[in-house]
Amino acid sequence: MDTAMIVLLLAAIVTVSIILVAFTQMRERARIERARRITALEDQFKRSSRLMSELPGQYLTSDLKLLLIRNMEASCKALVALRPGSSLDSWQASVRELRQKVENDDDQRPPVKIDSAEKSAYVQELLQNLFKLIEGMHKAGQIDGPTAKKNLRLVLFLVHKTRADMHVFQARVHARQNQIRQAINAYHLASTEMGKSGDNPMAAKAVKSYRIRIKELEAMEKDIDTDKPEAGAPTTLGREWDNFGGDDEWRKKADYDD
Repeated sequence: MDTAMIVLLLAAIVTVSIILVAFTQMRERARIERARRITALEDQFKRSSRLMSELPGQYLTSDLKLLLIRNMEASCKALVALRPGSSLDSWQASVRELRQKVENDDDQRPPVKIDSAEKSAYVQELLQNLFKLIEGMHKAGQIDGPTAKKNLRLVLFLVHKTRADMHVFQARVHARQNQIRQAINAYHLASTEMGKSGDNPMAAKAVKSYRIRIKELEAMEKDIDTDKPEAGAPTTLGREWDNFGGDDEWRKKADYDD
């Protein structure tokens, strides 16, 4: 075998080796990308399911429920193409059942009282996740611009409502304890929060109710101040003490001379 043939043979071997290595790497990258995609879709489904089950009932409108359902349906459809399996069948069946309930207005979820800073923070975290999910659906082309904008504004309103609900709860506690000034301040904070969504009719209604309550509390505070004795005005006990203290006879009796 001459030198030229040896060189050509070596070149062919090197070329085939490079092709095999490149093909192997491409398959591995495809496998990794497929696994990453499957994990992302599963997380997307579970995130939507979690928001559906953990957000307070008073915050989940029919529109938001249907958005979450649409996201779960899209996740299942993409997963079926990547990984057919019985678990996906159960997911799809549960989503179909949930959609039917929502469309028939049979999906009733209990409201949750926001009565602690921890609850308020947790609900706000859920709403922030919902905000990001809606943004992601818009970028993925699952919903159009007007739909995304409408629901994003609703979620922002719900964030403000969560904070306002916490302030209202605190205001009621203060009012029951006759801490009128603190109650008024808490209602002012609630009004400020809801004012951030002033273009929302429910926010405007809430602000109006808070202001009415503030006026009621201010009237109560004024009545309490009126009932209090004026500064410097002697009370009955004070007058008795003054009379008692003004008589020097007790001092004379206390001076025991040896």
